[in-house]
Amino acid sequence: MTTIDLLRLQIVDERDVFLLRQRGRQVAAAAGLDGQNQIRVATALSDVGRELVRQDVATTAVFRLRRGPVPALLVELSWQEPVSNTGPGWDTARRLMNDLVMSATDVTLVKNVPHAVVLDEAVLQALREGTGTTALDELRAQNQELLETLENLESKSKELERVNAELEETNRGVVALYQELSEELEQTNQGVVALYAELEAKSAELRAAAAARIRFWSNISHELRAPINSVVGLTRLLGGPGGDPMTDDQRHHVDLINESAATLLALVNELLDTAKAESGSLRPRMAPVALDYVITQLRSAARPLVRSDDVRLVVEALPALRPLLTDETMLVRILRNVLSNAVKFTARGEIRFTAEAGPGPDEVRFVVTDTGIGIPPAEQDRVFEEFYQVPNELQIGASGTGLGLSYARKLAEILGGSLTLNSTPGVGTEVVLTLPTAKDEFVQPAPVACALIADGDAKCREQLSDALAGLAAEIIETEDGRTALNLAKSRRPDLVLVSASAPLMSGSAVLSVLRLDPELAGVPVVIVCGDDPGGLARTVHSLGAAMLHEARISPETVGRAVRDAQLTARGTDGR
Repeated sequence: MTTIDLLRLQIVDERDVFLLRQRGRQVAAAAGLDGQNQIRVATALSDVGRELVRQDVATTAVFRLRRGPVPALLVELSWQEPVSNTGPGWDTARRLMNDLVMSATDVTLVKNVPHAVVLDEAVLQALREGTGTTALDELRAQNQELLETLENLESKSKELERVNAELEETNRGVVALYQELSEELEQTNQGVVALYAELEAKSAELRAAAAARIRFWSNISHELRAPINSVVGLTRLLGGPGGDPMTDDQRHHVDLINESAATLLALVNELLDTAKAESGSLRPRMAPVALDYVITQLRSAARPLVRSDDVRLVVEALPALRPLLTDETMLVRILRNVLSNAVKFTARGEIRFTAEAGPGPDEVRFVVTDTGIGIPPAEQDRVFEEFYQVPNELQIGASGTGLGLSYARKLAEILGGSLTLNSTPGVGTEVVLTLPTAKDEFVQPAPVACALIADGDAKCREQLSDALAGLAAEIIETEDGRTALNLAKSRRPDLVLVSASAPLMSGSAVLSVLRLDPELAGVPVVIVCGDDPGGLARTVHSLGAAMLHEARISPETVGRAVRDAQLTARGTDGR
């Protein structure tokens, strides 16, 4: 912001105070202030000037015009020795001006102007060369201003008297109306109070009914779980290798019993978890999730459900994704419910499962699409209601309680995500689970000082070593698992990559020993394996390690596996 100096005055005695008042009014008029504000500026300067003259202080007054977003007229009064800044003159200035900026030897009076004013040289010259008036002339001018103000006040007083009379009349009508409305409101309030009491009683009944329903579900689930587990266990014993020989029909019947008992147990578990979710007692256990293991688990669980050769189950390869911190059990249950529904209601065609980044920068989507019978638009919201099942020809004979999607959506919301459905009758259905990913601190693998590679294949060791070049400061290689275990105990590496089929000692065996060693239990481990690891995936995941496909070794895939191993090891080690 810039300022323009307008004029400068010296104030020594009362005559100078009259001149300060006159020039204050002239400058205020030139700055664009109206008559009332001109009087305010002149009065404030006059009173402050008298205070300074009364204290026998020689004062310099400088008038300036400030430009910028908040234009203002500035009057700076300065003197040599400290003065008292209390008194009626100072109080008047504080009331009439927008601001007073004071120090020991100066004060700046600020009066905002309505808009920026451009003063040409002629106006500035006239202000600087203007002659003062006598005290009598100034007094006459003040008297004229006072008369105009009094006339204005008298006019306003008469107007106020007229308005007050009208208000008196209006108030009498308002009082009468208020009394009438008060009586009506009193009657209405009595009815509202009675209605509120009735609603409160109904709400209490509903809460009691909901609590009773949840207790009923929980008790029934607990009571049913024990005998069903017994049926499942006994049928497995009958069909196991140590059981008595059975005919083909008997074995078939036992398999049917086992299958039905397993389905019933799943339904009971689902019912119990639904009751927990509804009561708010179902809490997620957030931990790093190895998505490769989750997808392997889902593929293994879904394939036996596909009973027709006309239906093809496609599980797409896992792309590069941000790390996921969530409750793995809940995640698997959500996706298993969705896949189960897709299998139930797809007679031919394809069921496809994909995982992809987005739609937001910190989200991941799991998408299940099928070419099944679809869901009519009017039913698409209702399928998320408890116990509701869409009537169709494939529903006959399909097991289920109608809790699957309702339960899955509750779990998705508990995990901070969402579960949505889009379907076209006769074309198919798409169900999308969206979950938040980990924070930025979990995205990239942390550099390590020492990495240990154990693999009987020299080419594979070379690929792993090249992929770790920018991540590990030191890389140690060995051909077998036993040597790798000895090196781990002596060198204490920050990262271990071991082949599932390493000579002398397999990768899973090395991992098991490392997890039993208190000093090495928290070391991140990556198991390098081939296609279809089967039960290996469960073992690796349960021991807090990550998996890497030996045919897809690259800096990106190795970095992702190392990141997952570090996250999983952190969760396993309790850090």
